[in-house]
Amino acid sequence: MTGELAGRTVLVTGAGRGIGRAEALYLAAAGANVVVNDPGVQIDGRGGDDGVAAAVVDEIRGRGGRAVADNGSVTKWADVQRMVDLAVAEFGDLHAVVNNATIEVNKGLEQLSEAEFDDVVAVKLKGTFAVSRCATSYWRSRVDAGVRADRAIVNTASGSGLLNPLPTQTNYAAANAGVAAMTVVHALELRRLGVRVNCVSPSMVRTRLTNSVPGMDQTPSVGQPDPKDPMVVAPVVAYLSSEGCPLTGQVLSVRGGAIAVNQGWTRGAQVDKQAGLWTVPELAKNLATLPLEDPFDRLASALGDALGSRGREELEAMVNAELDKR
Repeated sequence: MTGELAGRTVLVTGAGRGIGRAEALYLAAAGANVVVNDPGVQIDGRGGDDGVAAAVVDEIRGRGGRAVADNGSVTKWADVQRMVDLAVAEFGDLHAVVNNATIEVNKGLEQLSEAEFDDVVAVKLKGTFAVSRCATSYWRSRVDAGVRADRAIVNTASGSGLLNPLPTQTNYAAANAGVAAMTVVHALELRRLGVRVNCVSPSMVRTRLTNSVPGMDQTPSVGQPDPKDPMVVAPVVAYLSSEGCPLTGQVLSVRGGAIAVNQGWTRGAQVDKQAGLWTVPELAKNLATLPLEDPFDRLASALGDALGSRGREELEAMVNAELDKR
């Protein structure tokens, strides 16, 4: 590590485990001062353990880095304000935030409760907004005081909601799609303040949330690189957080060593009627001529090697059987 982020202070949410922990360790090794935020909750958001964030801070300090722990919830406005205030009080400034916090409750639509929907959306979508909003308020105050500096927001989405239409993830997929959309909106809004906004979308990374995904238990031979290691995401986040990075408004998929630019919904083929309203029979005839993709075909394509020898029909049967068990 060559100190690419020396002197920069970065707040990382959900940094106690998995991808967030890897990002915090990498950023600190690159010279950044890191605020390690994590309330230490379970996968579904229940409970809490202050020691989770503290352990990462101890690890960073043990390697000679600078870090401080925060146990606030990204769903609570006052907690988020304290995170930003802590960064400034401890390290003198805040240069970047990495919105990584998330929880999961995976259930089919007919089993998902109102609270389970709200809780996941609150952490992933509202939490991303809240941290971005409070950081931007601080940055705006610095600009108004005549101090401009390179600032960055790095959001975290997922293939679920962008590329992989995963069943049982209504709440998680919707929130991640919202994060990607918010990334582009904020990039447009904040350019005038010198703030860049980008998003990483990790795929097939081994964390608590992905242990049940087919193929996730496969590990490489000893001494071989592990494309599923959470650390594969960290260099991308470090680059997007670094001073002088030109990217903004981008949503980047990260899968192993592959980084791809996502372009979101794009306008596809269309049918036209020049005058009058369409009739239902006309629509039935004309829309059937368009190249329409079955979502199970898209899911099978997105999962790729993880499916092994299972085909599209077997995947659909497997998903339906799992849903009916819940």
